[in-house]
Amino acid sequence: MTAGALARRGFSDSPRALRLVTGAGLDSPSDTAVIDSLAAAPDPDRALLGLIRVLESDPDPDALRDALREDPALRDRLCRVLGTGAALSDHLVRHPGDWRELRGADAARTPDPQELRRGLLHTVGADPHAAAPAADLSGTRSAEELRHALRVAYRRRVLRLAGRDLTGLATVDAVAAELSDLAAALLDGALAVARAEHPEDAARCRLAVIGMGKCGGRELNYVSDVDVVFVAEPADAPGDGGPVDEQAAMRSATRLATALMRVPAETDAEGTLWEVDPALRPEGKNGPLVRPLSGHRAYYERWAKTWEFQALLKARPIAGDMELGRAYMDVITPMVWEASSRRNFVEDVQAMRRRVLEHIPAGQADRELKLGPGGLRDIEFSVQLLQLVHGRADGRLRSGTTLVALAALSEHGYVGRPDAAGLADAYRFLRRLEHLLQLERLRRTHLMPDGGTADGQSELRLLGRALGFTADPVRELTEARRKVAAEVRRLHEKLFYRPLLNAVAKLPGEEARLSPEQARDRLEALGFADPAGALRHLEALTSGVSRRASIQRTLLPVMLGWFSDAPDPDAGLLGFRQVSEALGTTPWYLRLLRDDVRVAERMAWLLGTSRYVTELLLRAPEAVGMLADDADLVRRDPKVMAAEADAALRRYDTAEESVSAVRALRRRELLRTAAADLLEVSDVRDVGSALTDIAAVTIDAALRVASARVLEADGEELTRVCVVAMGRFGGGELTYASDADVMYVHAPLPGADATAATRQAMAVVRELARLLEMPAAEPALKVDTDLRPEGRSGPVVRTLDSYAAYYGRWSQVWESQALLRARPVAGDPELRAAFSALIDPVRYPEGGIEASAVLEIRKLKARMESERLPRGADPTLHTKLGRGGLSDVEWVAQLTQLRHAHEYPDLRTTGTLEALEAAVAHGLLAADDGVVLEQAWRLASRVRGMVMLVRGRGGDSLPTDLRVRAALAAALGCRTPEDGEEGLWEGPAEQLTEAYLRTTRRARAVMERVFYDE
Repeated sequence: MTAGALARRGFSDSPRALRLVTGAGLDSPSDTAVIDSLAAAPDPDRALLGLIRVLESDPDPDALRDALREDPALRDRLCRVLGTGAALSDHLVRHPGDWRELRGADAARTPDPQELRRGLLHTVGADPHAAAPAADLSGTRSAEELRHALRVAYRRRVLRLAGRDLTGLATVDAVAAELSDLAAALLDGALAVARAEHPEDAARCRLAVIGMGKCGGRELNYVSDVDVVFVAEPADAPGDGGPVDEQAAMRSATRLATALMRVPAETDAEGTLWEVDPALRPEGKNGPLVRPLSGHRAYYERWAKTWEFQALLKARPIAGDMELGRAYMDVITPMVWEASSRRNFVEDVQAMRRRVLEHIPAGQADRELKLGPGGLRDIEFSVQLLQLVHGRADGRLRSGTTLVALAALSEHGYVGRPDAAGLADAYRFLRRLEHLLQLERLRRTHLMPDGGTADGQSELRLLGRALGFTADPVRELTEARRKVAAEVRRLHEKLFYRPLLNAVAKLPGEEARLSPEQARDRLEALGFADPAGALRHLEALTSGVSRRASIQRTLLPVMLGWFSDAPDPDAGLLGFRQVSEALGTTPWYLRLLRDDVRVAERMAWLLGTSRYVTELLLRAPEAVGMLADDADLVRRDPKVMAAEADAALRRYDTAEESVSAVRALRRRELLRTAAADLLEVSDVRDVGSALTDIAAVTIDAALRVASARVLEADGEELTRVCVVAMGRFGGGELTYASDADVMYVHAPLPGADATAATRQAMAVVRELARLLEMPAAEPALKVDTDLRPEGRSGPVVRTLDSYAAYYGRWSQVWESQALLRARPVAGDPELRAAFSALIDPVRYPEGGIEASAVLEIRKLKARMESERLPRGADPTLHTKLGRGGLSDVEWVAQLTQLRHAHEYPDLRTTGTLEALEAAVAHGLLAADDGVVLEQAWRLASRVRGMVMLVRGRGGDSLPTDLRVRAALAAALGCRTPEDGEEGLWEGPAEQLTEAYLRTTRRARAVMERVFYDE
């Protein structure tokens, strides 16, 4: 072996290493495997130096050399132990021969908890089968010697465990569990010594040690404070069999507990093992060290804070009187799992985590494995909060072990599988890193080395190599930890601040469980008209053991409350069942509802409010995803929709399939707009614009398909066609129930026969109407041409010249008024521009309309009110033609435009509200009058739209059915007054009626004064 060979194997000071190898007698060819094992250690130089020290201290070093040459398992374990930390190397030097703990079958085997307990009790001469084992002080050994022997035996077990840990024979979960069991065994051994030292005290009391924190959860580190709580009861007095006085028993138990705590905390040649920390007891450090069971019960029933119940999540009996420990758990456990129903429970836990972050010393947050952002506490708090909230109703989640609880949360649908896997992998990585940090000197630390120092770089290199990073250990470790911390923080914020936790925590305990016995009563109380039918829906959604059913069982107790807030809870639950069944096992759907509670709440409201939305959603249940973000609900850019329509047309070969795909796009946009409307993401103006945009995109796409089909049949293009939007369509004010009022214009190409061109244009518009209205799963878009010149008596399509001739000779004032809303929306761009230029002088006449025309318009308005209002309709409640309704406002705006648009260009708009705003800006309408008219128009438009949304069919009046009117009022935001609420005593229907009558009455007064110049 040469210095160069050692350097190539990773020894940093190869000449020194060569001297040590030679001096130790490890330089023969048979020692190559030993050198290779040393080189594979996290720190080869440290491993070699440690081995030299062990050989020098061993009375029989040849035995160790021979064992290393012959036993590869021993070789690997010993070299990795020596190359990881100095503390275990020191132990092997102090105790020559203990290297044999790493040899043989026992060194590779995981002991069970009882084996560890028996071993440590035997160390102090106690009978492990006794009810209260006591150490044997009858011989020459003193209590001090027994305590020392106990500590040495503990270190030997840690040495053996580290050998398995560092060579990959034990997972991080198994290491933590064994350390916890070993700590519990040590406490039992220490208690046995305490009983032997204080036999009178041992006779007066029963003492149980309750493990808390990591020890209670069987996830202890190599060096951690062992959190405990002591519970004691008087023992039966010898002789008369009566109970010992409780106060005397507590004093005796306190002396035993104090003596027990000294054993792992003492400092001698073995160093300090760890501290026993009883600070989690009732009243903390200010409370008595030991309490009776009744004292614990009284405290937790009356005084305990939220964090104390969170701490009790990991409680388990670990030493002493196990029967008493189980009695303690029987008392405490029900309180733990009801803690989440405490007021502000979730907020308290979240605030506590934030306080922990705030108290990390400056400059250490990025190095903190335990407390820092993206550290172990983020994972533990996330899992514990989910457990405490959902474990109240689901006993399968009640584990004190983080990884076991996380697996249960994932298995039963409370956490997504990828999220749970990400947290579990991160937890194992961080705990392994924490273990390696502590193995170096067997000291309690969670702080990563400071990479800015030479020593820190050396420690980081050791940690990186121990974790398997060999190319560039420091960089690879640093990058891996950075990624883990970022992922943990992301998942922590997603899960820990999940709104569903608040919603579930606020449910009364019996409602969180949704048991069949209680469900019917709760459904009735929540306002379900058909509790039996609702119960059938619940059973269909939640029955079985599938992950889907598990998630539904979590969601539905909360969602029932949201359904009850909607106007029709029964319809909402039925719609939810239908959507859920339509989506089947689609993985993203239930994950979305669970992880984004706003989607579930919105869905409950929409399904329980709107038949129109329910029908659209059932045709495309995957659209549920758009409810997650307001940005997905707002009006979309028409250019983007037009591009999507183009793509849809290219995907299909037939005209019917192509237009059906565009109609599917329209259906999705109708759903988006309706959801935004009901959720108040968009106002009535945005709703009208969105509905108009998608109608225009649909008609434009269908026109192109129809033109192509007719051209294919004719073989020659004879004319160009454009579609002119009229009425509400032209004004950008479509409603859900509106037809698309249009006129068709065509312009024959040069040299084309006029008759043939008209015939081709007529074929195009007929094909257009057929494609838009053909029976299909997608909603039809009906086009209405009644506003064309000469009405139903006139031709459906005219040439541009024909329109010019007609408007020049025959048009009437009402047609000029109708043209105020004309807007070309589809077809040939040049023809669209030419038509606009043609009609502008007609609708914006130079000098304004004459007085005779004004009088004629007023007569038309009066005749329309008397003749077109449906028979039996209440003129005060008709949104379109009633007093102060849409017609009143629109005719005021249009008369103002006919009079003044020639002098004010901003009055040349097709929108009603835009025209009112321009009229106010130019002093043509008083500002107060403008506000009154706008409010009436907005309310009437919103009511008209909501009628369609709520009933699933259109209507122009406030419904006469009070139940439907109440549902409409709820959809519009009117609410039921709470008991005793001052100043609000009317129900939603009455509130809506009163608001509508008041608003339209004011608008009618303004209209009569302005429109009739009164």
